[in-house]
Amino acid sequence: MNQFRIIPLTEQYASKIRSKRIDEFDNSVIEQVATGFGPCRVSLKPFEPGQDKRLLCSYSPFEIDNAFNQPGPIFIHKEEVQSYKDIHRFPSEIKADKENFPLSLIGYSKEQHMVFAKLVGDNDIDLMIPRIFNAHDEIAYLHARNAEAGCFICKIERA
Repeated sequence: MNQFRIIPLTEQYASKIRSKRIDEFDNSVIEQVATGFGPCRVSLKPFEPGQDKRLLCSYSPFEIDNAFNQPGPIFIHKEEVQSYKDIHRFPSEIKADKENFPLSLIGYSKEQHMVFAKLVGDNDIDLMIPRIFNAHDEIAYLHARNAEAGCFICKIERA
């Protein structure tokens, strides 16, 4: 039974960033050769450092402007890529690489207030997510974030 959905950035959003080269905060988008693994927030696949070209922009994963709104830097591939499709499982390449992708899960209420935070560590994130949703009715959705850098990776909704 599918208990959650992974929500990557949309191909439409990425296309707008690629064409306008301005993010939603009126910052110029920065193009660079990947120096780290990312991941791309559309495909949710790691970058190939030294090879892939990526775009850096500011992004806010929130719809409500309040104190918990956390805009920050994200990367997308310079070239068009398909959105992550295996939405009922956390991306395996991110999940498997705990050194380059230390993860935290942050829970938010429907009012967009932070109500939960947990480091993933050595736990299986695919098992953690349904346990968190089952134990915390107040959580409307989760964000997966890099536990060291704090940057947004993807949204996770109840199925």
